[in-house]
Amino acid sequence: MIQVFQHADLTGRNSFHVKQHAARLVEFETAEELRALFAGGAPECWTVLAGGNNILFTRDYDGLLVTPVSQRIALLDECGGEVRVRVDAGVEWDDLVEWAVRHELWGIENLSLIPGKAGAAPVQNIGAYGREAKDVIRRVEMYCVESGSMLTLDAAHCEFGYRESIFKHALKGRVVITAIEIGLSRTPQPHLGYGDVEREVEARGGATLRNIRDAIIAIRQAKLPDTAVLGNAGSFFKNPSVELSVAERLQAEWPEMPLYPSQEAGKAKLAAGWLIDRAGMKGYREGSVGVHERQALVLVNHGGATGSEVIALARKVQAAVRDKFGVEIDTEVNIL
Repeated sequence: MIQVFQHADLTGRNSFHVKQHAARLVEFETAEELRALFAGGAPECWTVLAGGNNILFTRDYDGLLVTPVSQRIALLDECGGEVRVRVDAGVEWDDLVEWAVRHELWGIENLSLIPGKAGAAPVQNIGAYGREAKDVIRRVEMYCVESGSMLTLDAAHCEFGYRESIFKHALKGRVVITAIEIGLSRTPQPHLGYGDVEREVEARGGATLRNIRDAIIAIRQAKLPDTAVLGNAGSFFKNPSVELSVAERLQAEWPEMPLYPSQEAGKAKLAAGWLIDRAGMKGYREGSVGVHERQALVLVNHGGATGSEVIALARKVQAAVRDKFGVEIDTEVNIL
């Protein structure tokens, strides 16, 4: 059932815990409710607020926030070794991963403990430990605000890239994602070649779904702050891709610098966390905001910080990396 909140307090609806308000916030479950909501046309200012885990409010939001709350997970069919699953946009992503592990379905175990809703997964093309949402997403169901109709977009047309998708660009402000369809497998498909994953999995007895999920959770909990305790949005910065000649020059000067393959031809990906650390900003604190002491990619709200204060720190981090390495690091978080 649709629920409407006027002058909605957003403090508990964003993982940074910044204290802002929205003029109007609507929770919906069905496409019919979306049709009713937008029957008179879309307001000039509106956006989707899912779990609030990849957003930073720098001011009160004067428009409409739309939030999916339906939480159904349905097994559709099994064909050619792939199990198709439909997931409502309001499902907590980590609840979906746990569901898949319990049902012995492979494909998203490396994405354990990523905060946020399933409907936000294709927008950001969430990823961790060598895997991305695009590896399993087959279709995205959405409501088109302009036409008032339901549409389905195949993954091939979602323009997925590193933390990128069509939903952040051409379809931004035009559609509301209502569900995703993913393809999982009953055949073991462990991906352990990233960071400490293989070691942690072996320490638990080998590559089972449960062991991989537990290992990923342990690694993330050791490095990342709990949003319930310390306000943050996970990784605030993207890993930058640079020309191979730049990467080679930097690695010649800093041989210990990590390098990763890039999806862009002729480029290599650098580790933003390593760059921030070596630029002297890891653990840096300024008033109520800071760079996390264990994971330099994460900016944190120690309590009472404003979105503007977080942004000011982000700019300082970017400048420090630019001055040290001549490399630009972009923000990953949606800033409003």
